[in-house]
Amino acid sequence: MTRRSRAREVALQLLYQHELNPHVGEDTVRLFMRRRLGSEDLEQFCDRLYRGTLRHLADIDRLLAQVAENWSVERMALVDRNILRLGVYELLYEQETPPRVAIDEAIELAKRYGSAESAAFVNGILDRLAAHRLGSPPDQPVEKPDRPTPGTSGSGSGPTAS
Repeated sequence: MTRRSRAREVALQLLYQHELNPHVGEDTVRLFMRRRLGSEDLEQFCDRLYRGTLRHLADIDRLLAQVAENWSVERMALVDRNILRLGVYELLYEQETPPRVAIDEAIELAKRYGSAESAAFVNGILDRLAAHRLGSPPDQPVEKPDRPTPGTSGSGSGPTAS
């Protein structure tokens, strides 16, 4: 597992924890990241993924509901839902991550943490989102028009961790 893959894994674990207990303190979140990653740059990447996903959660869930045919976001398995949220965040808001990498990383998380069908489910939804929302195949670099510029917080709604 690459170092950044490990940071994504920790971000997923934090999203899962947040969904079950949204009142976990900031110190607990930071300690969790520090103990599992042990590197400032990985902690920063993980933190950006975690907080960015939470910051844009309402928009991400709306997109998932539009793309996931015959599935409401609430009906999705808890692990799959949070893998998809993380993947969508990375697809739309992380400029340094190529779309294919974001999708592949989400599939690997689904293989590791999801059910036997999770990887195909995650792949199908993220591929569909990339094709429809981004207007190009996921293996092509895409400039996302609604991404915030680096160094800005962007806009969006949804809960934020404080």
